[in-house]
Amino acid sequence: MEITAKMVKDLRDATGAGPLDCKKALETNNGDVQKAIDYLRDKGLAKAAKKLGAGRAMNEGVVQTYSHHTKRLGVLVEVNCETDFVAKTEKFQEFARNVALQVANLAPQYLKREDVPAAVVQAEREIQRRRALEEGKKENVVDKIVDGRMEKFFEEIVLMEQKFIKDDEKTIAQMLSEAVAELGESIQISRFARFAIGENNDSDGANG
Repeated sequence: MEITAKMVKDLRDATGAGPLDCKKALETNNGDVQKAIDYLRDKGLAKAAKKLGAGRAMNEGVVQTYSHHTKRLGVLVEVNCETDFVAKTEKFQEFARNVALQVANLAPQYLKREDVPAAVVQAEREIQRRRALEEGKKENVVDKIVDGRMEKFFEEIVLMEQKFIKDDEKTIAQMLSEAVAELGESIQISRFARFAIGENNDSDGANG
């Protein structure tokens, strides 16, 4: 069964898991959404924060910093949780450090896919569509090709969808889910900022 971009999106909306995990779950279960949800839950990849975080205030946490040894690159990341106790745990601190390292090295522009302006998405779709046509792709398959290339586009610029720099088998969203599952309370990456000498520093990954 062919797995469409809409099927992946619907499963992401239902579980909060990353697009790569959702696609794999659907492929493994021949497109059966309920089985894919069960698969993600069993694998621990469904975004536990989505369930645990309902109505809970996350007013604790850390502002994690990263500074390259040359002093030409710096990062600030705000990671929140529910309690001061969890904020002080090594697991939480390690997660925050890893997020800062990720931002420093892969320079995401946005925190979540929903944060990418519609105009940016539309412009990229038009670029990819024009490129596909110039490559001689047939009109009836161009939209599918564009959908696939847009997934890669989001994976490159959206922090939550990037593969973790230390382990490309995991996305940042998966790492967040694992931290939530282990620590037992809601955690969120609220915002980030990356500053580099000589670069345009107008990128701010503020949430919402």
